[in-house]
Amino acid sequence: MITAHQLTRRFGHLTAVERVSFEVGAGEILGFIGPNGAGKTTTMRMLTGYIPATEGRATVAGHDVFDEPMAVRRTVGYLPETPPLYRELSIGAYLRFIAEIRGIPRSVRTRRIGEVMEQVGLTGWERRILGSLSKGYRQRVGLAQAIIHDPPVLILDEPTSGLDPAQVVGIRDFIRRLAASRTVILSTHILAEVERLCTRVVMIHRGRIVADDTLDGMRRHAGGGVRYRIELSGPDLDELPAVVGALPEVEQVTPVGERDGFLLLDVRAPQDPRTAIARLATRQGFGIRAMERHVPSLEEAFLAVLDAAPTAAGGER
Repeated sequence: MITAHQLTRRFGHLTAVERVSFEVGAGEILGFIGPNGAGKTTTMRMLTGYIPATEGRATVAGHDVFDEPMAVRRTVGYLPETPPLYRELSIGAYLRFIAEIRGIPRSVRTRRIGEVMEQVGLTGWERRILGSLSKGYRQRVGLAQAIIHDPPVLILDEPTSGLDPAQVVGIRDFIRRLAASRTVILSTHILAEVERLCTRVVMIHRGRIVADDTLDGMRRHAGGGVRYRIELSGPDLDELPAVVGALPEVEQVTPVGERDGFLLLDVRAPQDPRTAIARLATRQGFGIRAMERHVPSLEEAFLAVLDAAPTAAGGER
C-alpha cells in the first residue's frame, strides 16, 4: 500500500532524511517513532506529496507520490501535527470548504460532513468557531478533515500531542476504529500509544532508519536476551546477587530498587532459571515472594536501539 525507497531530503547543506526505505502493507498500523528532530515529519510530508524528495521514490496505493501528487492526495488522509485550521470559520463552514476542495459532490456533501462529525464526536458543534476550541477539539476537527473523503490511507503526525489524558483516550479509540478498514502510519513520541495501537514499528534517528520490526522484535532489542524478575525473602539478603548469579542458567544479576531481595536476571537463552531458583531457595532457606518473566517495554527497546545507533548519521529536522 505504501512504499518508500531511498527517500532523501536536504535543506541546503542539512540532510534531514537520508536513504529512508520501508513498506506498509494494506490494513497495517505502522508506528513511526524517533526522537524529536529525527526526520519523522519531513518523511511524512514527502509521503503525502507536500514537499518533494531530493532523491528517492515513494508510492501510495500504486500511485507515484512525485509524479501523481493529486492522485496520492485523493488516496491519503493527512493530519499534520498542527492541523491547517482557519480560526475565524465555524466547524461546519470549514468542513464544507474541505469537502468542496476534496471534490465531494454537492449532493452528498452535507450527509458526509454529518457522518464525519459524528465519527469524531462533534455532532451539534457545526456553528462553533474554530478559534474558540480547545486543543483536543481542534485535533478532532483535524481528524475530520483527514477522513472526509474516506481515504484508504491515513498518515497521522503526533495526533495526541498536547492533549490531556481523557482526550488522549478518546482520540486513541477513534484511531483504533478508523484503522479497522484503513492503512495507517502513526507518528508519535508517546511510546505507550504505539504499544496500544500499532502492529509494527519503524524507528528513525538522525534522518536514518535504525529499526524496522514488530513490537515483539523491538522488545528483544532491550537487554538482548531473556530476563526474569524475582523477589526473595530470608536471611543474608546481601548475599543473594552472588548466590543467584552462581547458577549456570544466569548470566547477570542486577539488584532492583533500594530494597533487598529484588533482582533482575539476564538468562542464557533458552534457559529457564525458575526451577533452579526454587531448588536454591529450598537449600538456602529463602522464601520466594515473586518470580516472573520480565517483558521489556517499548521504551526500553527504544533506548537500547538509540544506544546502538551509529553517531555519524545525517542531520536532524
